[in-house]
Amino acid sequence: MSTTVATKAPPLERGQSPARRAVRRFLRHKLAVAGLVVVLSFILIAALAPWIAPYDPIATSWTNIRKPPSALHWFGTDENGRDVLSRLIWGARASLMAGVISVLGAVLIGVPIGLLAGLAGGWVDATISRIADAMLSVPFLILAIALAAFLGPALENAMIAIAITASPVFVRLSRGMALDAKSTDWVEASRALGNPPWRIAFVHVLPNIIPPLLVQSTLAIAEAIIAEASLSFLGLGQQPPAPSWGSMLNSAQRFLDGAPWLAIAPGAAIFVVVLAFNLVGDGLRDALDPRADRR
Repeated sequence: MSTTVATKAPPLERGQSPARRAVRRFLRHKLAVAGLVVVLSFILIAALAPWIAPYDPIATSWTNIRKPPSALHWFGTDENGRDVLSRLIWGARASLMAGVISVLGAVLIGVPIGLLAGLAGGWVDATISRIADAMLSVPFLILAIALAAFLGPALENAMIAIAITASPVFVRLSRGMALDAKSTDWVEASRALGNPPWRIAFVHVLPNIIPPLLVQSTLAIAEAIIAEASLSFLGLGQQPPAPSWGSMLNSAQRFLDGAPWLAIAPGAAIFVVVLAFNLVGDGLRDALDPRADRR
């Protein structure tokens, strides 16, 4: 007589909200949690910069020019005798602010336009789609440099340039989601009840595309931080003597042989923050995917 061993199915996540299940999945993603810890740490450092920076980031000292790392200056000093650690801490403000504000601007520009294209259709959709495709055909950084050069060298103008350059991605994303939602029964019912197009877009469609927008925004912040550093490196972003990781790299390129620490600190900061944001984005993508199952 043969016996069969029944495999017990894993318990279903009954009684849990989608948000709670997403948090559970995210917390199981160890690399994503580590990335979130790094991101929050840099945000805390940037917020507390006036209190934790050991020196004034723009104060020069002609007796401490290009000093190597020591007990007084952990990351050394630059070509003007300024403390590299202090400038790194204050530079986190510029980089993180540029990343977050630029992507927020891109979302505010791209999402309404994408919803309009997806729900309106016809020549409106065709026109918006062709403009977005034309902008996406140009490399991201090239277009950002062109816009920043046109607007003028300043951190605010760099953020505007990055926001405009990043907006076509959100146009295409929101348009595609709007097209999917346009044919659903609940959108058709809302239209049949006489709801205006703006209400259908922002009340019935937008809440359902927030998860992919959140994932794309997190990944776009990492790209925006690199773009801001590149613009500052070229002199189109944060202007000296205000600290920025990109401008610190620009100044360090002349002293790579004799003072490599000037480039190591800001370069490592950019690498770590960008990697952390990408890890968080990957974790959010897995956690917010309704088909994901990490039991």
